Amino acid sequence: MKNVMLRRRTVSAVTAAVMSLSATFGAAMPTMSVFTPGNVFTAFAAESSVKILSSAGFGEGMYAAWTSVSGAEGYNVYVDGSRIDSMLVRQYSGYMRADALGLKEGGHTMRIVPVIGGREDSSKAAETKAAAYAHDRSGFGFVNGSSSGAYNSDGTLKRNAVVVYVTNSNKDSVTAEIDSTGKGASAVTGVQNIITAYKKGKDTRPLNIRFIGNITDPAVLLKGDLMVDTVKAGCTIEGVGNDTVLNGFGLVIKNCSNVEVRNLGFMNCDSSEGDNCGLQQNNDHIWVHNCDFFYGDAGSDADQVKGDGALDTKTSTYITHSYNHFWDNGKCNLQGMKSESAENYITYHHNWYDHSDSRHPRIRTCSVHCYNNYFDGNAKYGVGVTMGASCFVENNFFRNCKYPMLISMQGSDDLAGGIFSGEAGGVIKSFGNIMTGQKAYTSYQQNSTDFDAYEASSRTEKVGTSVKAKSGGAVYNNFDTSGIMYSYTPDRTEDVPAVVTAKAGRVDGGDFKWQFNNAVDDESYAVNQALKAAISSYKGSVTAIGSGFREDNTAVPVITTTAVKPVVTDITTTTTAAQISAVTTTATAPYVPVSGNYVHNFTENGTNSSFYSISGNLSDAKGTVDYGGKVLTKCLKIESATAVSFNAPSGGSLVLVFAEPAATIKIDGTKYTASGNGVITAELATGTHSISKADTANLFYMAYSPSSGQADIPFNGKAGDVNGDGVVELADAILIMQSLANPDKYKIAPELRTNADVEQRGNGITGSDAVAIQKFLIGLIESLPEV
Repeated sequence: MKNVMLRRRTVSAVTAAVMSLSATFGAAMPTMSVFTPGNVFTAFAAESSVKILSSAGFGEGMYAAWTSVSGAEGYNVYVDGSRIDSMLVRQYSGYMRADALGLKEGGHTMRIVPVIGGREDSSKAAETKAAAYAHDRSGFGFVNGSSSGAYNSDGTLKRNAVVVYVTNSNKDSVTAEIDSTGKGASAVTGVQNIITAYKKGKDTRPLNIRFIGNITDPAVLLKGDLMVDTVKAGCTIEGVGNDTVLNGFGLVIKNCSNVEVRNLGFMNCDSSEGDNCGLQQNNDHIWVHNCDFFYGDAGSDADQVKGDGALDTKTSTYITHSYNHFWDNGKCNLQGMKSESAENYITYHHNWYDHSDSRHPRIRTCSVHCYNNYFDGNAKYGVGVTMGASCFVENNFFRNCKYPMLISMQGSDDLAGGIFSGEAGGVIKSFGNIMTGQKAYTSYQQNSTDFDAYEASSRTEKVGTSVKAKSGGAVYNNFDTSGIMYSYTPDRTEDVPAVVTAKAGRVDGGDFKWQFNNAVDDESYAVNQALKAAISSYKGSVTAIGSGFREDNTAVPVITTTAVKPVVTDITTTTTAAQISAVTTTATAPYVPVSGNYVHNFTENGTNSSFYSISGNLSDAKGTVDYGGKVLTKCLKIESATAVSFNAPSGGSLVLVFAEPAATIKIDGTKYTASGNGVITAELATGTHSISKADTANLFYMAYSPSSGQADIPFNGKAGDVNGDGVVELADAILIMQSLANPDKYKIAPELRTNADVEQRGNGITGSDAVAIQKFLIGLIESLPEV
C-alpha cells in the first residue's frame, strides 16, 4: 500500500505554489514563470540527423524545435505534406525552430528535412505530431460580420491573401506588390508604406503582416506608431512564434473593418505617441487576442508612469478583446470617449489582468460584455462604468482586486472618496462571479441606492428600470438578453484562473518570464522597478530567419524546473467558503505517472516480467536516472535487435523513461520523441503493442496504466493525491485545474483519477475538487475520504 502524507498548511488564499519552466523552448506552458537572464546548459554538438527537442500545438498552429544538423545550410519543413514558408524557420543559440500557422483544429504532422549541398537529405529527416486547437471566436467581433482578418473561420489562411514577413533587419526594405491605384499591383517598400498603400482600398486581397523577433522602430511610422488606416478587405497583423515584440512603438487602428491582431508583445511604447494598441475611431469588427502588454515609457502625465493605455477602444463597435495578458499595466482598457453617443458593442473575455492597476475596462456609454476574465491582484479597481454605459460582468474570477466593480459617484466609489470618475454613472449587471480579498463590494440587493452592481439570479434575467444610477439616472439597457447578443458558453468561474493562465498571451506564454510577489504587488500600483529594468533591457534571441543558418555547436538549453514555495500566513478573509480562491498561478510541468499498473524497473527486474516480453541487452554503464523517488542504475539498450511487446487488457497510457532528454522510440511502428525530459507518454488501445528502436537510446523504466482500472498493482491512498507523489498539497489542486483547461497536455494518470474526484459526487473531476483540496489545506475541511 502506498503511504500518503496529508500536508496541511495554513496557506493564504492569495498565494500558491508555482512550478516554473525556465527555457526558451519547450511545450507550451501556462505563464507566470521566473524571469532568468540565462539558461542551464549542457554541451551538445551539431547532430548527424534532425533530433527533435520539443513540439506542441497551439491556437491554429504547431511548432517544433530541433538541434542543428552537421553540414546543413538550410531546412525544408513540411506540415501534412505541404512545405511551409522558409521565413517561418528560425535559428536560435543551440537550436532551430519552425512555427506552422493557419492550421485547422486537429492533429498535424511536421517533417523537418535538412538541406545539405543544395539538396534535401531525407535520410537525416525527422517528423513529429501535434494537435492544434481552434481560436475562440466568441464575442461581438463576430456578430453581423467577421474579425478573422486574413484568415478563414476555420483558421486557415484565405486563398488569395498577401503575406508579408517583417523582421528587424528588413522592416524598412521589405517589399510587397500592392495595387494602390486600381491599375494593377506595383512594388511598395517598407512595412508602414505597404499598409498605407493598402489603405487606398483598391487592392481587395486580404493582407497578412507577420512580424518575426524583436522589432524596433521602423524608419517610417505615422505619429510614432504603426498606423492601420481604412483597411476593409481583411487584415491580420501577427507575431510568429513566442518571441515577437513591437519594441518602442505601438499599433493604431482607425476607420477599419475586419482586422485581427494576435500573438504580439508590446514593450516600451512611447507614451507621448499613444497606446500600446489603440482602436481610435470608426472601426468595426476588430479582434485583438493572445497578445502580451508590458510597460510603456513614462509619459508627462501622472497616470502615465507605466505608459499610456495598454489596449484602448474609442468610437468603435463589434469588437472582441480576448486571451490577452496584461503585465502590471497602469491603465489597461479605456472603452469609449466622452463624445460617444452610440451603443457600441464590445466583448472582453478570458483576459489575464496580471497585477495591473485599473481600467479592466473603464467604460463610457457602450454596451459591454465582460466574462471569464481573471482579475489577479489589482491595486485600484476592476470594471467601471460611467455616462450611461451598460456592462454585463459574468463568471469572472476576482482575486485580491481592491474594488471589483465601480459605478461612478456611488457605492464603493463614494466609499473610497471618489477615486473613479466625476462623470455620471452607468449600470452593471453581475452574475456568477467569484470574489476573494476585495476591500468592498455592494450589490443592489444590499443597497438599492449606493450599489456597485445588480446581482442577477440568472444569466437571462432582465434588469428592471427601477435599478438606476445614482448620478444621472441611467438604467440598464438589457443588451445581453436582446436579439443583438451572440451565442457563447462561458467557462465555470472556478475554472477561470487555470483556463486563462494556460492560454492568455503569446504562444508558450511568450519568451519573457516574470514572477510577481503577491504579498507586495497585489496592493502596489507603483512601477515595479525590477520588472521595468527587465523590460527596458529586453533583447531578442533569434540569430537567423529563413536562411543564413550555421552549424551550431553551442549548448542546447535544458529544461529545468524551479519550485517557488508558497507564502505561509494566517488566513484573514471575510469571503465565504464557496469563494475560496482557485489556484492563482499554474505554471507546472504535467505529471508523468510513477506507479503504473504494470511497472517494469530494469534496475530491479532486469528482463524478467510476467507482463512484458523483453528481448535485448542490459547495461549498468549508461549513467543513472532519478525517477519516482528512485535512482535507476540499469537500463535496456535500445538497439536494432531490441524488442519489447505486451498485450494491453484495455486502453491506457504507456510511459517510457530514458536517459536521453530527447530520446526517440517506435511504438507500433510510430516514432515518438521525448520533449526534453527523457519521458515519452503514449495513449494506446486494447490489444498487442510493440516497442522497437527509432534511434539509439537507453530505457530505464516503463509502466502501462489501463484506463479501465485493471491492475496487477492497485493504487491505494487518499483522495486529493492527484499527482501520485504521496502528498496532498496545493500542487494537486493545480494539476486538476490545468487538466481541466488542457487535458491533452496535463494528464492525470488513469490510476489516480479516483483520487482526483475528491468530492466523489459521481460527476467526474471538476474544479470543485481542486477547491476542496484547498479547503482542506486551510482547515475548512477536517479530512478527505479514503479511496
